[in-house]
Formats: sequence, C-alpha cells, structure tokens
Amino acid sequence: MEAAAAAPPHAGARGLRRHQYAVLALTFASYAAFHASRKPPSIVKAVLSADWAPFSGPQGTHRLGELDVAFLSAYALAMFAAGHLADRADLRLLLGAAMLASGATSAVLGLAYFLDIHNDAFFLAAQVASGVVQSAGWPCVVAIVGNWFGHTSSRGTIMGIWNSHTSVGNIAGSVLAAAVLEFGWGWSFLVPAFVIAALGVTVLVFLVAHPSDVGLEMEAMEVEMNANGGEEVELLGEDKKEVESERDEDELEIEMGAQLPTAIGFLEAWRLPGVAPYAFCLFFSKLVAYTFLYWLPFYIRNNAVAGQFLSHKASGILSVVFDIGGVLGGISAGFLSDAIGARAVTSVLFLFLSIPALIVYRTFGGISMRHNVGLMFLSGYFVNGPYSLITTAVATDLGTQDAVKGNSRALATVSAIIDGTGSVGAALGPLLTGYISTRGWNSVFLMLIVSITLAILFLIRLAKEEIVSKLSTRH
Repeated sequence: MEAAAAAPPHAGARGLRRHQYAVLALTFASYAAFHASRKPPSIVKAVLSADWAPFSGPQGTHRLGELDVAFLSAYALAMFAAGHLADRADLRLLLGAAMLASGATSAVLGLAYFLDIHNDAFFLAAQVASGVVQSAGWPCVVAIVGNWFGHTSSRGTIMGIWNSHTSVGNIAGSVLAAAVLEFGWGWSFLVPAFVIAALGVTVLVFLVAHPSDVGLEMEAMEVEMNANGGEEVELLGEDKKEVESERDEDELEIEMGAQLPTAIGFLEAWRLPGVAPYAFCLFFSKLVAYTFLYWLPFYIRNNAVAGQFLSHKASGILSVVFDIGGVLGGISAGFLSDAIGARAVTSVLFLFLSIPALIVYRTFGGISMRHNVGLMFLSGYFVNGPYSLITTAVATDLGTQDAVKGNSRALATVSAIIDGTGSVGAALGPLLTGYISTRGWNSVFLMLIVSITLAILFLIRLAKEEIVSKLSTRH
C-alpha cells in the first residue's frame, strides 16, 4: 500500500496501458497463428486433387469438401462448449493448451505425406480433432481482450484493427504453406504447426489474462480512451466517489461470503437482446468468408487469368490479396461503426456492397492480372468487413450489455454462441462448394450471393431500430 501511495500521478494508468498493448499484441499473434494453421488444406488442395489418393479420383473434390466440413463442424459444435468452459477456466492456460494441441493436430496431417498415408478416415479424424482443439481459441482471446478493453469508447476501431489477425494469419499461412509446397505438401502443415506451438509456449509464459492478475482493477484505474485524441482521462469528483463506493460495496459483499457472479447459462445467453439476429447473420456471412478461405486458391488455379493458368504456388500466394482487402475492410467497418454508433447499419452496408463486388469479380476477374487483383481485393474488403465487426466489437457489446447486469463472466459464452453459429455456416459453405463447383463456378457464386442476401435479412430489423433511434435523438 505504501508503494502505491508513493507512485507518481498517472503511473497506474501508464502501467495499465503497457499491459493493454502487450495483451493486444500477444492475442493478435496467437489468433493469427490459429488461422495460419488452417490455411494449409486450401493451399495443398489442388496438389491432393491431382495426385494423392483418395482425393485424386472423380470424387476427389467431394472428399476435399468433406475434409473441410469435418474440421468446421467439429469446430462449430465444440465452440459452444468452449465458450462455456472459457467463462469458468484460467484463460491463459486454456488458450496456451489449445495452441499446443492445434500444433500437434496440424503436424499429424503433415505426417500423412511422409508416412504415405492414403486412408480417408485418417484425414477426417485428424480434421475433427483439429476442429475441437481450435474451438477454444476464439472465446479465449475475445474474453481476454474484453477484460482489458471492455469500457473503451473506441472499441469498434480497436477491435477492427485487432481482428485483422484473421486476415494476417491467412496471409502468413498461405505464404508459409506455398513457400515450402515444392518440398512436399507435408511441410505445408509442419511449418505452421511449429509456429503455433511456439507461440503457445509464449502465451503460457507471458500472457496476462485479466488486469486483476497483476493487481490492476479497470474500475479503479478509471481510464478511458478519449475518442477525439486518445488521451487518458480520469474520473473526478462525484463520479470517482461513486465508482469507489460501488467497489467498496463489492469488496464488502465478498468479505461477508457473497458469491462472485456465476457464468451466464447457455440458453440465457441466447435470449440476450441482439444475440440471435447477429448469430444467424454471421452464419451466412461466415459461410461466404470461409468458402473463400478454403477454395480461393483452388478457384484461381482452375480459372485462367489473361488466358493462362497459374501454378499451385502462384495461386496460393495470389489468394492473399483477398485477405489484404479483408484487413482494411475489418478496420473500416470498425471505424465506421464507432463514428456513426450503428453496428447493424454498418454490417448491412458492407454486406449489400459485397454482392456487386462478387458479381464483378466473377465476371471480369479473368481479363487480366490487374483486374483479378483489384476485384479480389474489393471482394475481400466487403466480405470480411461485417464478419470482422460481428465477431469482435458486436460480440463484446452483446456480452457486456446492461442485460447481463455487469456479469463479466458472460462474454466468452456470448462470443462463442455468435461465432459457433457462424462456424456452422462456415462448415456448410466449403462442403456445398465441393459439390456445386462440379456444375460450374457460376453456381458457386450464386450460392454466395443468396447467402449474403439472407445475412442482410437477419439484420434489417436491428438496422431499422438504429436508424430510428438516431433520428429520434436529433429531434
């Protein structure tokens, strides 16, 4: 207590800020590694379909689609349990263990090349195991970031930038997997596996999951980012007394034997305002995003650009343009939603504009490399914008809303419900693509456009309510 009394003004605020930056950086790297370890299947897909049984026969694309759905179905189903677990477990230990296990399952897939394994059941089992262990990653990182930034006014912008880890991971995974593909497709799995395992050890050693773990209390610090200039602001006078009074009451309740808030129930979380519409919107939005994640390199490889077909390696590397567009799209969606204070309106706007972007990419993407790159970037920008916004800022908004009465142990469950529902759609998209692509890629793009339209419909009511609310406050 004496050290705290002797600390200079704002010393605690500066310490908090340093920890926040460290948490952002480490969770960013962690989830980028998760996505990097998911990219190898899409990079090696064209190689497997060409000369690796059982994926090289007439039913090869169907079986490749089944591999995708094996991972994503297991991921989606396990996600609901993972969110429930994350609200009750040590987030640092759970996240680190999930990363180490993800590295192991990715390495097992790579070993199939070196051990000359051609058993379809082996690949399916490895993908199911990978989906289960990877499901713990998302609710953990969202809950950890929510612990450190739960009351930040510029949450949409911060989380939009932070959520670029998805696209950065896709880019890194594509580049790593494509770079070593010429040495054998097994290396495309082993290299990302080593990266995520190494970062898992780093998480176990260095990550601080909650301010209280280092003696900081968010309410006690009273630090907010000023939306205009990013300055640190401290509550003064009556506001500070009120916060201190509430904290004293909480401490008194604990001393008297009162129980800490219990984690919110699964069905109770589903009934929170806004959770179901956003969850079902993400179902269709993520269906589109993951179809590109798993099939874009294959699509590029099998569709000529300026009359020429690209190599497996070039197709994998070119596909990162979509993810680069997704980085800027996620940041833009977060910034815009903060600026206008309307998450649903922003999501609907991006979803609506993604429809013409996909049509134009399919129609004119093969004219030249310049057309392909520019239109692919535009598609990634609009497709990933709402996906990024909903899985981060929206999930955090819903998990910390007034309806949960300040229960800090609701965020992981809510984020898991939203992302888990979205992951069911993510499993469906690649599976359907494996079958529909045999009828032509125009049919695949039609499926994507119908999915986007349905995603818009689930948010129409919320977007209308936001517009009405904004208009009423001006009069």
